[in-house]
This record gives sequence, C-alpha cells and structure tokens, in this order.
Amino acid sequence: MAIFVSEPGRPIGTRLPESARSRRTPAVTETDEIQKPQPGYNENTDPAFLNAQQVTARRALAEYGEASESSPEAQRPYLPVSRICSTYLYSVEATDTMATALATMDEHGVHHLVVMTEGEVAGLIGLSWLLDWIHRNRANAATQTFTQVELPAFLTATPETDAHQLARLMLAHQLNAALVLDFNGGAKGLVTSTDYLRLYADISRQEGSV
Repeated sequence: MAIFVSEPGRPIGTRLPESARSRRTPAVTETDEIQKPQPGYNENTDPAFLNAQQVTARRALAEYGEASESSPEAQRPYLPVSRICSTYLYSVEATDTMATALATMDEHGVHHLVVMTEGEVAGLIGLSWLLDWIHRNRANAATQTFTQVELPAFLTATPETDAHQLARLMLAHQLNAALVLDFNGGAKGLVTSTDYLRLYADISRQEGSV
C-alpha cells in the first residue's frame, strides 16, 4: 500500500522510486519452501519476497470485495485505489514540446499526461502546470521540450493503496492527481480530485434519495 512522492526534476531516466522500477519477479506459489536469508538479503529488493507480497495483496483485495459490497464505497474504512482510478492514460515523450502536450490534452479531452523516457515513467504533468509554464515562458513555449525543464513533483500509488490515505497525501502535497503503478512499475491508471468528487457525489445522491 506504499505511496511515494517523486520530487521535481528533469525527465532524465525514470523518476519512479527504486522499489517500482520495472522489476520483473518470478511466479511463486503457496507451497514454495521457505528459504533462509542469504548474506546480503534485503526484503526491499528480493524478488521472491516482493512477489509474495503481491499475491497476499491480491488475495486481500478479493476478500475485501466479497465482504464489503453492501457498504457504500465512500464510507468503507478501506477503499482500494483500484476501485476509483481511471485506466485511460495518455502520454508524451520527454523529447516532445510543450505545444505537443497541450495539443494532446486538447485532442483527448484530458487534464493529465504521463511523460515517458525510453519506455520508462519520467513524470506526470497537469493542464494547470502546463498552462502556467507556457504563460511564464511564452517566447519558448512552442519549441521547448520536457528534457529542458524541471517537471513537477508527482505521487505514485499501487492498486491496493487505501484511497482515503492517498486523498490525504494529495491534499498535503497540494497535488490533484496520482499515478497508479502495477506490480512491475508500469503506469496502470490515474486518480484525480475529480474521481473523489464523483465518489462522494454519488454517496450524497444515494443519501438524498433515501
């Protein structure tokens, strides 16, 4: 359920936390024999340990879904991000220009884009940040690429992250979106303040009907 904050920086290589950087882990089963740790063993980087955590997380999500269907989502003590995130993601390359990013947002009707560098996540930008940058750098807006600027800080979470906890961190860091990563560190979805507004608007509408 980890949530990470990537500090502002240029999109040179991935800006994801070390624990989420495209690590492929082998499959494990519940009958695998428990091995003693070897010298230099580290739970934070050991593939078998991390994959076992993923299996446990998936099982917990399944059990949670079966046990809490009767309770409105917004009122559940634990609400996985996977329940509210959008899986529609659009991206630009770090070598693209600001004008290209603005045109991409306009074409697809979105307010956030993932910035990629050689197939790796290098950042997450929003429309407000992009318009502010263009306003402050009008002379270079048409030709400036993302490799030449410092991208804003961004939040990353995983599908089993508690959505309530993520909302608190989004408020604390004054960020209106968070990137959801799969177990291999790939971009899986996006959670925005609009998703939370929709969630609580739905529960308010249900209470009003009652």
